[in-house]
Amino acid sequence: MTIDAIRNFIAADMRAVDEVIRTRLHSDVVLIRQVAEYIIGGGGKRLRPALLILSAGAFGYRGRHHHELAAVVEFIHTATLLHDDVVDESALRRGRPTANSLFGNAASVLVGDFVYSRAFQMMVGVDSMRVLQVLADATNVIAEGEVLQLMNCRNPDIDERGYLRVIHYKTAKLFEAATRLGAILGAAAREAEDAVAAYGMHLGTAFQLIDDVLDYSGDHAVIGKNVGDDLAEGKPTLPLIYAIRHGAPEQAALIRKAIEHGGLDDLTAVLDAVRKTGALDYVRAQAQSESRTACDALAALPDSKYRDHLLQLADFAVTRTY
Repeated sequence: MTIDAIRNFIAADMRAVDEVIRTRLHSDVVLIRQVAEYIIGGGGKRLRPALLILSAGAFGYRGRHHHELAAVVEFIHTATLLHDDVVDESALRRGRPTANSLFGNAASVLVGDFVYSRAFQMMVGVDSMRVLQVLADATNVIAEGEVLQLMNCRNPDIDERGYLRVIHYKTAKLFEAATRLGAILGAAAREAEDAVAAYGMHLGTAFQLIDDVLDYSGDHAVIGKNVGDDLAEGKPTLPLIYAIRHGAPEQAALIRKAIEHGGLDDLTAVLDAVRKTGALDYVRAQAQSESRTACDALAALPDSKYRDHLLQLADFAVTRTY
């Protein structure tokens, strides 16, 4: 089963989500429309909305709130991208110029605020305190993750445990929230809700670890960003952390210097060190372990095509090349 098969399975739901996104992004302020439409129109995998749709389906939900909440999750993700690209001074995302490079930092930050606040307007309409609690908590944790990442920037002394904490906060938390929300809509028992939320957390962790691998091994034309972008920003991701710990002294010194100073002057040498230390194989293995743990969590769910597709998404997360 391919990712396309999963998309086809929920195609009608995702079209409904896209319609909610287009409707809810409307603003009488022209610049808000321009920036928001540019970001949403840039494509992306829409994994987080898909997770919510699949989770809700796995618990038999048949209402309309899952379309609205899937759009909310995508809006929260979009707002973080707008802010991330400003903080990271990124120029390319998904193979296109970033919004901040086209419209400026101020516009990107302020439109990100608009998208965030629109998301909270929408979640109120579901009229569920549990939904509000999950999304408010997730948004707060994501913000903490962003700050943790900023604090760790150009710090070659961060260890694997500290880096995984950043991943859990910054990336995996929204995956967890998306799957938990589907369970809440489907009135799942708390044990099943926690199980599918654990699936989301481990899936999100696996997804980010593969992103880290692709930053040092991917094809620019396929992954939609420049290889070595994380290094250029001084981000000590897991491949670098592993290579520092297991490489020869001269390799560790080279990578530490590259992290501390940022830029791409030593990219070729760093790529060579990362490959020779087996760092990419190690990180892939960690991602595969997270994927297996995610799948194990789904044992608590009843058999269904929705559950099957959640399992397939866990496989896609670690076998993808983009």
